[in-house]
Amino acid sequence: MTAEVLRQKYIEFFKSKGHAVIPSASLVPEGDATTLFTGSGMQPMIPYLLGEKHPLGMRIVDSQKSFRSGDIDDIGDNRHTTFFEMLGNWSLGDYFKKEQIGWMFEFLTKEVGIDPNKLYITVFIGDEKNNIPKDTETAEIWKELFVGQGIEAKEVLVGSEKNAYEVGMQGGRIFYYDVVKNWWSRAGVPEKMPAGEPGGPDTEMFYEFTEIIHDPKYGKYCHPNCDCGRFIEIGNNVFMEYKKNTDGTFSKLPQRNVDFGGGLERMVVASNNTPDIFQIDIFKGVITTLEKISGKSYQDVNYTTSFRIISDHIRAAVFLIGDGVSSSNTDQGYFVRRLIRRAVQHWDKLGIESEGISELVSPILAFYQAAYNDTFSKGQSIKEEIKKEEEKFRKTLKVGIKEFDRVSEGKNEISDSQAFNLFASHGLPIDVIVDLAKERGITVSIKGFEELFKQHQELSRVGSEQKFKGGLADHSEATVHLHTAHHLLLAALQKVLGSEVKQRGSNITSERLRIDFSFSRKMTEDEKKQAEELVNKWIKSGYVVVRHDMPKAEAEKIGAEMEFGAKYGDTVSVYFIEDENGQPISKEFCGGPHVTNTSEIGKSSDPSASLGAKFRILKEEAVAAGVRRVKATVGNL
Repeated sequence: MTAEVLRQKYIEFFKSKGHAVIPSASLVPEGDATTLFTGSGMQPMIPYLLGEKHPLGMRIVDSQKSFRSGDIDDIGDNRHTTFFEMLGNWSLGDYFKKEQIGWMFEFLTKEVGIDPNKLYITVFIGDEKNNIPKDTETAEIWKELFVGQGIEAKEVLVGSEKNAYEVGMQGGRIFYYDVVKNWWSRAGVPEKMPAGEPGGPDTEMFYEFTEIIHDPKYGKYCHPNCDCGRFIEIGNNVFMEYKKNTDGTFSKLPQRNVDFGGGLERMVVASNNTPDIFQIDIFKGVITTLEKISGKSYQDVNYTTSFRIISDHIRAAVFLIGDGVSSSNTDQGYFVRRLIRRAVQHWDKLGIESEGISELVSPILAFYQAAYNDTFSKGQSIKEEIKKEEEKFRKTLKVGIKEFDRVSEGKNEISDSQAFNLFASHGLPIDVIVDLAKERGITVSIKGFEELFKQHQELSRVGSEQKFKGGLADHSEATVHLHTAHHLLLAALQKVLGSEVKQRGSNITSERLRIDFSFSRKMTEDEKKQAEELVNKWIKSGYVVVRHDMPKAEAEKIGAEMEFGAKYGDTVSVYFIEDENGQPISKEFCGGPHVTNTSEIGKSSDPSASLGAKFRILKEEAVAAGVRRVKATVGNL
């Protein structure tokens, strides 16, 4: 079955079940500063999963463009891709487990033609610590469907993935896993969920490639979540019925929702019983073109990995650029750059002497013309962006090679720190470093480099997790509102009390904000009133909140506020709030998240919430010599 046919079958099937079709959202999330990319179909649906009414009703279906940056290093095997299409359907307070599971079984076995004997299911084992029960209801629904097909559906309790490798299949069909595998939220396991975040147990569907023999290097025994390639996940039903509370407990959402996501590419793989995702029709055009340019064959095991990396990375870059992302050193643009540069490396490994990786754009666009004409129409500009980045990278390589020659002259070894500096400061990929060293008969401290790289990744990961946190207790609506109000309050205090006011600390919860600032005396009642009035005026005026990433030195030069004693990197995020004349009210080092317009402060998507539009100071006091503290809130009087 082709991707085009399967996508259409899916849409039509759920249309027949009363679902309205919505178009794919952009890969760059709109109105969500907490994440770089749309990584699933549910991200644009969050407001409706939390109770907001969807204009098209309670049943929705789509095929959503998705990108997951964390998968870049996994590309090269037969099943991972960075960009993919997520087939999705939602029940927004309408049907629930029985209908969803029954329809998915019907779609996969009857519409797609998958042999039910090759389907295996995982369900949620429960979370006693958070008082979330074992999902026996879901298991029973699946069991009934399999038995109806004459298939025994034995349940197996495996718990953790680690334990699953020890106990194996045990003749099972339905497998109970823990929160790591069968609980879903954007943040992951329950403990990592911020207040206000929705989540719930899920049930995943796996297809078995019986011809693939389990490789014990992955674990003693195979199981559905094994990484050996025998099983591939083709869909995930999330039963979103819980919400994280500010006290860490969980309560039921006002409405029960279904959030299904299934990878189009993986479903095509299962429908054709071919374990290699790069052998389906989606990649045929680009791989054929690459074979012609390189004179190499995809089937040659010496080059298969390079074919896969190039095909995946250029496809992902095409769609990211098509959604407005340009290559750069920061945020979304960093990943476009990384994709193109990694593809260029493997272009060279195929022995192609000339530049021209942008020639692969045409077969990719040709395949998607009918489904994504908006991207197709930008074909020329996409080609130009990829060509420009290839040229830039090759210049970087020249400079990096010169630096390599300098540090390696007269040496027998490139040390771990030298290798990492060549990588981090001069843009020289480690593969290139190793190849250059081999040509010159010297060694590279790979193990040491890998340790430094792991440290770098960990720092980047932590930095990414904290990037938008900004001292917030959580990312709930009320907390985000108060975070933006915090910026306005600092600006108001400086205007009322003078430029000597500098931030010395902060803490923001869903109930109040707290700012510590340098000032030598107690504020008068009139000064507090003036500050309140200024903040309320700016809220009412509806000023846009804009984020700019810039070098730290430039941010300091323009006088952006920063917290005393805080550590900042070479590149920082500065949030600007400007008045109707373009004059800055506030410009401050910060990670986010914030509202996009000051008029949003105090307004709530939940009519029952207590937020109101009135900002007021609750308390002003001394906390140290020359340091005052103000606590404030936004709420009803």
